[in-house]
Amino acid sequence: MDASYAPVTVAAAGAGRVAVPSATVRVAVIDIGTNSTRLLVADASGSELREVARANRVTRLGAGVDASGALGADAIARTVAVARDYVRDARALGAARTVAVATQAVREARNREAFVRALAEATGLALRVLSGEEEARLTFLGATTGLTPAVNRGSAQAAKPPSAEPTVGSQSVAVVDVGGGSTEIVTGLPGRSPTFAVSLPLGVVRHSERYLAHDPPRASELEALAADARTRLAEALAAPAATSTRPVASPDGGAARAVPAVGAAVAVAGTATSLAAIDQRLDPYDPARVHGYTMSLARARELTRWLAELPLAERRKVPGLHPDRAATIVAGGVLLTETLSALGVERFTVSEHDLLHGIAHAIAPESGATTVEFAETASAPRGAGL
Repeated sequence: MDASYAPVTVAAAGAGRVAVPSATVRVAVIDIGTNSTRLLVADASGSELREVARANRVTRLGAGVDASGALGADAIARTVAVARDYVRDARALGAARTVAVATQAVREARNREAFVRALAEATGLALRVLSGEEEARLTFLGATTGLTPAVNRGSAQAAKPPSAEPTVGSQSVAVVDVGGGSTEIVTGLPGRSPTFAVSLPLGVVRHSERYLAHDPPRASELEALAADARTRLAEALAAPAATSTRPVASPDGGAARAVPAVGAAVAVAGTATSLAAIDQRLDPYDPARVHGYTMSLARARELTRWLAELPLAERRKVPGLHPDRAATIVAGGVLLTETLSALGVERFTVSEHDLLHGIAHAIAPESGATTVEFAETASAPRGAGL
């Protein structure tokens, strides 16, 4: 089983409260996504971040939102329950500050305010609903902080030390985050402000519900899903309205594109990490072997085609794939590979660092990382007895 799905995994040795180094603050970040709800507890100071604990539970808050436009009562209840558990865990680990954010499912739900109130009543937290651009920029911050010069690595190459960071070249890097309800694409140089950021309504839950009606999915369904992704990606990567940067001419002299050319790609979130784990047949899941793993686009397509041929019951048994992700991994693989193809990259690096880490960096003392503000407590918090 994927260790990130177990009750909070403490990275440091020992149990209970873990000592906080001097000149740092222990922060906790709760990310409420369309498909999963996640927790990161870390010691943060400026640009330095040391992971203390994390957890990941599939809560499917966004199930049915694409068709109904509203968050379901059962989905709200199970997500709030997990968030309440995470607040308790963060307090037990000595977090001095806890923030909660939500992304696509809550962004577009017509009953989002009801969910915000329910979370505040249960946890006392003021939920920050990120815009698509905020989500993209914070993901870029999390994924690129600490990147080092390129060293090719993959299934046929020697494993790096567990403490090593993912590697990219000195050229502009694209960070791709395929989530449950949206896909974020951000480009730029690590350590600098992004030059391009866009959030698209391409998500593993949304597109599984919209296109994949049969088990296993039919070829026509997969092609319809891929065609939708290609159309939206082509529009987004060519439209100057999608970013604050101006369109630039493509290297081959073709039509101008808003997104600058990139020399490397980093993929984050459950689809990318699952494909890396499947490729290595990791059972149990090992974040140290996933973080920094390099895969070719061709191999990702091959794995996606193979997974699409399996009935759901068989996909649940695939080594490296958590059973809760089996229902959405096919759509995720299609969306990830179509996005990478649209960016013109042939290989990508998988990172365990994403939005959670970007927010942790952003709220660290003297980080200066972002202008996004995060309130910690709701204006009228309840649940103080948690």
